[in-house]
Amino acid sequence: MLPLPPMVRHKPSPSFNITSLTVSIPTKKRAPSTTFSRWSTPEFRIYLLHHRAGHRLSRGWLFGWPVDNWDAQYRSFRNNVPILAAVAGMHALLTYFVPTQSPLHGTGTLKILAILSLNYALRAQHPSLTWIFNGAMLFANDRFSGYSYATISPTLGWLDDWEGVYPRWYISFNITMLRLVSFNMDYYAATTTPKSDSHPPHAYTFPAYLTYALFAPLYIAGPIIPFNEFLAQIELQPTRPLTQRQEERPTTLIKPYFIRFIFTLLTMEFIIHTMYVVAIKDARPWEHVAYLPSELALLSFFSLIHVWLKLLVPWRFFRLWSLLAGIDPPENMVRCMANNYSALAFWRAWHRSFNLWIVRYIYIPLGGSHRQLLNSLLIFTFVALWHDLTFRLLAWGWLVSIFLIPEMVAGWVFSTEKFGDRPWYRHLCALGAVLNVLMMMAANLVGFVIGTDGVRYFVEQLVGTKEGLQFLACAIAGLFVGVQVMFEYREEEKRRGIYRRC
Repeated sequence: MLPLPPMVRHKPSPSFNITSLTVSIPTKKRAPSTTFSRWSTPEFRIYLLHHRAGHRLSRGWLFGWPVDNWDAQYRSFRNNVPILAAVAGMHALLTYFVPTQSPLHGTGTLKILAILSLNYALRAQHPSLTWIFNGAMLFANDRFSGYSYATISPTLGWLDDWEGVYPRWYISFNITMLRLVSFNMDYYAATTTPKSDSHPPHAYTFPAYLTYALFAPLYIAGPIIPFNEFLAQIELQPTRPLTQRQEERPTTLIKPYFIRFIFTLLTMEFIIHTMYVVAIKDARPWEHVAYLPSELALLSFFSLIHVWLKLLVPWRFFRLWSLLAGIDPPENMVRCMANNYSALAFWRAWHRSFNLWIVRYIYIPLGGSHRQLLNSLLIFTFVALWHDLTFRLLAWGWLVSIFLIPEMVAGWVFSTEKFGDRPWYRHLCALGAVLNVLMMMAANLVGFVIGTDGVRYFVEQLVGTKEGLQFLACAIAGLFVGVQVMFEYREEEKRRGIYRRC
């Protein structure tokens, strides 16, 4: 295993500023170059001309900001949002707490333990056997829907009656599979690479393996943490002084993270109570009623926002639970879905723990950046099939790989080292970033929202009609402004000692 570069965790400023919203994760020690602040320049003042629409806004309650309460139907619903969000939030929190694995999966627990035991038996074999076994398990679990005891023997059919609270264990087994591969790969490295960062071979015991694979807070959805790191945190806890453990773990990290989670949960509750994007897209109304390109774009954008939030809420809940248990896994989402302009950086910030897992166990073993395009194609094919064995997600993986090419080529032709000091360079990067945003939205709409047919109809309306072209021009201008703000936000982070690659 390659050693990780030295990292430090950035310390937030005591006073509230725009970068107070940046997620706290380890940052690089070496400070990159930065630029002067553009927030008060004439250029950014032009970007903020939307305040001229202030006569349509009314007085809001949040920090004195105005609120767009113009729509009568939305206004009548908005008055009840606090009560609905509080009730729905408490219900959502309670449904996530599960005390043990046996009530969770019922007799399905026996199937999981059987798979875990077979994988453990392969730990000393060549890694290719681990990959083949776990790939076959993913396919078999999907093909046979978690198996049935009655198919093994009719006399065992009674075991199928006790399914537990979460009977479809094979749906979340994809996450477990990542931990199984991590354990075997880390063990293999410990026994074949003496100078690796692994633990001694005798530390890779079956009890430690089960503790890692079935760790309750991270079992259903992650985030993913490598076995070596998990074991290191477990081993360090009893050896450190109690006062040091109290300083490192809890209040300074858990309290602000709990507040961040509550805000995320309430945001999701707010959206699902006011924007029924899932019900609308699943009904596919554009097949029956003519939708304007702007309406399709709005539906598509907020569908992606919903996808982002429906993943973010459980990930942050389970990470919070893990922090309370004394394990600090990686943060899964560092950026908002709408705060990304680079396809490469997007995947570093989206499902970040999975990205770190891929880099450690797939990207580096395949050769890393020496074969970046080929490796990206292989990785996104794996990611697509890992999510679901469907053509739609396979198309998504290939689209993402193809859409990486323009950014790679542009980064090579117009490198920051050559042209970074030119006055036009930032605006050229913004134009390229707009293209990136459009391509990333298209790929994710194919994979997770409306599929290939829906995207095909959207593109036809967008470039095949006068209204579509007009909207596209306005959208490009709006995205250009948004990208400039993203650029400046990252510059502000660097000015305050926060260094990210996403």
